[in-house]
Amino acid sequence: MQARSTAFLTISLLLLPSLSQAVTSPFAGRWDFTTTTPSGVGANWLGVTEKDGGLDVWFQPTGGNVRQVKDFKVNGSHLTLNVGPASGTRPATTWELDAAGGKLTGIQKRGGSTMALTGLRAPDLKRSAPKAWTNPEPLFNGRNLDGWEPIGNPANSHWVVKDGLLVNEEHGANLKTTRMFDDFRVHFEVNCPDRANSGFYLRGRYELQLEYEPAGTEPPEREMGSIYGRIGPRVQLPRKPSEWETFDITLVGRTVTIVRNGVITIDHKEIEGITGGALDAREGEPGPFYIQGDHTGGLKFRNITVSVPKP
Repeated sequence: MQARSTAFLTISLLLLPSLSQAVTSPFAGRWDFTTTTPSGVGANWLGVTEKDGGLDVWFQPTGGNVRQVKDFKVNGSHLTLNVGPASGTRPATTWELDAAGGKLTGIQKRGGSTMALTGLRAPDLKRSAPKAWTNPEPLFNGRNLDGWEPIGNPANSHWVVKDGLLVNEEHGANLKTTRMFDDFRVHFEVNCPDRANSGFYLRGRYELQLEYEPAGTEPPEREMGSIYGRIGPRVQLPRKPSEWETFDITLVGRTVTIVRNGVITIDHKEIEGITGGALDAREGEPGPFYIQGDHTGGLKFRNITVSVPKP
């Protein structure tokens, strides 16, 4: 009996290191934050992984690209983050978060203002591709804006239909579909002028970047055909400002494939989280397509079609 007890104690002590390593931080994971502000609904994302005995933290603000946060403190189940350093007359933006019940709750502080925060675990969205897709159907009829509506600043919309093309004449409002989509295949053709900057959003949350900023000024994950700030094309195609180009995009769950001008540029890659400009952070829900019109004008679109999984 004594020998058995000694053996059990020895095995238990040997297992302690592995058991301790299995304990994870309550902040580890991907978190979606949909916020309500005086100007409307906003979206943020937090990605936290354990690394070298600490945490590796990445933050997606409402606008711009995802970035690493190095200024943070953890005290048990409380996390303090400096998500926006002070600049000039603009005060720093800090987040105070508590982990409990499988979610993160807290407040954002900026100067004397505060905003409530609730972060929910982002869904995995892991699912198989459908066995078959419906025939492509038009999202743009070439005659008017039926099925689309301006958002962001509707009174300043410059979206018009000219010669069968969908055109954003100048900097103004964004434009979204009135229909919502889950998994899909979308096709469109775009003419992007030199120095223009726009994006075609998938489910209203993931931006396919459309831009021709001066060559070499943007990293691969922010260049033409990227998932903005997240995934750069594996192939750099020749620049074609003011020429027609085609995009065929398949999105199943988080897995995206992009074919640009007949070339696979992103092949079955996972989109970790929302991108800047997302309409909300409700990643598990269907969403619209939307096109940025608030950066620059001059972009033209045609032959916008969509297929969805067959029932």
